[in-house]
Amino acid sequence: MRIGARPQNGRPLRILSVVGARPNFMKIAPIARELARYPGAFSNTIVHTGQHYDAKLSAVFFDELEIPFADINLNVGSGSHAQQTAAVMSAFEPLVVERRPDLVLVVGDVNSTLACSLVAAKCHVPVAHVEAGLRSRDRHMPEEINRVLTDQISSVLFTTERTAADNLRAEGIPIERIHFVGNVMIDTLLRHRDRARSLQSYRRYGVCAGEYALLTLHRPSNVDDPEVFGRLVRAISRIASDRVVLFPVHPRTRPTVERSAGVAELVGSGRLRLLEPLGYLEFLGLMEASRVVLTDSGGVQEETTILGVPCLTLRTTTERPVTVTHGTNQVVGTDPIAIGEGYRRALEMRPGMVPELWDGEAAKRVVEVLRGMDVDAASAAD
Repeated sequence: MRIGARPQNGRPLRILSVVGARPNFMKIAPIARELARYPGAFSNTIVHTGQHYDAKLSAVFFDELEIPFADINLNVGSGSHAQQTAAVMSAFEPLVVERRPDLVLVVGDVNSTLACSLVAAKCHVPVAHVEAGLRSRDRHMPEEINRVLTDQISSVLFTTERTAADNLRAEGIPIERIHFVGNVMIDTLLRHRDRARSLQSYRRYGVCAGEYALLTLHRPSNVDDPEVFGRLVRAISRIASDRVVLFPVHPRTRPTVERSAGVAELVGSGRLRLLEPLGYLEFLGLMEASRVVLTDSGGVQEETTILGVPCLTLRTTTERPVTVTHGTNQVVGTDPIAIGEGYRRALEMRPGMVPELWDGEAAKRVVEVLRGMDVDAASAAD
């Protein structure tokens, strides 16, 4: 059976597309839209695992990104990595058995990505992984474990940058399974950039375009360790003395923020402003209008590269090296001195180059590969 060709019984090919957390929505949106252009070839069901259940981190994205609301919501909610992964697997397996999909499509590196891939592989359903091959080499990051294991059990691996294929080949993935298609998240950014600009979201927070810094933090290594978080607050304090810092607070980060005397002092001074979780368009608008972005998010590193906004990655590694070699990203770690030096360099930085195939057409290339893929052959190769 070939994807894109009608099976002998004339039905479209059945795909389950999995979303679980905020970055997944921006990656699934252009693929779902492109699959819908071929109703005779594909029957695509969007499955929301409910890994992010906050409305600002899930439901709002379906509306803003013009995705049909999820056909199925597994409502797994939060928990430890083991609890959440197990809950997704337990909920997803009956769905796979019932729906008998021809392909499970997963994106990114969250727990839902790995959990649904494991279920599919054990049910002998081919897995297609979008954003495969990215490596930080830091096995303490749960996302790194998710990436490596998902790639090992995937039949089709779509990559965003050239180095990803090198990583996959080094791990024994056959070259014929690897497809360099570009970055589907950039498809979404380019599609919605003008709408995001028109909101002028920064006005809501009493700041001017090009004058403020934008901060995001959610990695456990940064927000669960009081010593590390304290170092970051000291660094942010120095930047806040130069310009206002806007900080949309992720739900898992909020307890740490609320316990921090340093944060309370900065908020009291008016130099650090805590925001509720933001929808995609508002956040994109804030990001593009900022002078500098400080983050531990992989996706933000990519988005700032396209927007031409200087980015300081508050980690010691990145799985997206093209954002450093071609973009505006600096990996500065968590030391206040290094962050301060990176900040000074950022103020003098010019926009970088656009990485190869980050052109708004990645989803078309993904679907083109799927239309020509032999599912039976891919499954047999496993």
